[in-house]
Amino acid sequence: MRVGIPAESRPAERRVAGLPETVTTLIGAGLAVDVQAGAGAHAHAPDAAYRAAGANTTPDHPAGRTEVVISVQPPTPAEAARLREGDITISFLQPNLERELVEVLRDRGVTSFSLDLLPRVTRAQAADALSSQALVAGYRAVVEAVHRLPKFLPMFTTAAGTVPPAKVLVLGAGVAGLQAIATARRLGAVVEAYDVRAAAKEEVRSLGAKFVELDLETQDGVYAQAQSETFLERQRELIAERVAASDVVITTAAVPGRTAPVLVTADMLKAMAPGSVVVDLAAESGGNVTASVAGEDTWVGDVLVHGARNMPSSMPAHASKLYARNVANLLLMMTSDGEVRPDLDDEVLGGCCLTHAGELRRELP
Repeated sequence: MRVGIPAESRPAERRVAGLPETVTTLIGAGLAVDVQAGAGAHAHAPDAAYRAAGANTTPDHPAGRTEVVISVQPPTPAEAARLREGDITISFLQPNLERELVEVLRDRGVTSFSLDLLPRVTRAQAADALSSQALVAGYRAVVEAVHRLPKFLPMFTTAAGTVPPAKVLVLGAGVAGLQAIATARRLGAVVEAYDVRAAAKEEVRSLGAKFVELDLETQDGVYAQAQSETFLERQRELIAERVAASDVVITTAAVPGRTAPVLVTADMLKAMAPGSVVVDLAAESGGNVTASVAGEDTWVGDVLVHGARNMPSSMPAHASKLYARNVANLLLMMTSDGEVRPDLDDEVLGGCCLTHAGELRRELP
């Protein structure tokens, strides 16, 4: 069977779903690979490198030409309309935002897998693209904040006096938050963080940051769950003082398929010192900060709010390296003797399959 890797067509997407190293892996599993010309350009993977790995390069999108299409962003409805019954797609499908596309995939009889839906179980970790891309986003969030902050992050002792370190507050200590904490600490900032999950406390402290204790009920488990508005209102009241004392605030709280919870209000921003910077990693899903707009810098008084948009795409080399391995690992779970035949009774494969045989396998939000 043939696997197709297209050049991403969605605006501002610079990643690629397969690299020469994963092409070698897929070919080793008995699959043939077609790569659209220029697909890896932003990740510094030239067409010649794909051909050297054993792939065939083609000028056209692989939809309708290969049995499997792997991509970062989902195909457009027009691209999906070229897929044939029984073809397979793997991508960040985001079904709650792509209803027209989902209908096309269903009606065409395409078997589609969304990495947004991948079950959070141990056996799926090697394919967990949400986590791998969150790592990139957390690192990049600090870089973006440093670029905009009119201060040093580390402390400096000079003949002209001592410059104190910047104070960084990270809200949410999942993969993105922990990477933001680690990066800010490496750059010399004083870092504190908050998460609703009790288990996050030791993770935050292990990175050398202070965990902010709030008089609120905590959650068990590895992943944070959606909270009531009453809880969020009380949380905002208690966290306001820490926001006001920070030079940089990075918010990372997002619930897949739902609107992001508001953690930082306009009044909280106005209480921050002039020149402070807030980076909202949840801007694309509604925003943790009331003033954030995805892809834009917004001023609230003298405080700058950066609404992040597709942060992993801004680092396409390493983001693609991680994502390509995730996709290859998922594809190998459904491949045997050169044939891709997903077992939808499997917990992992069935859990992230959205459409199959003309049916929608889960209700859309």
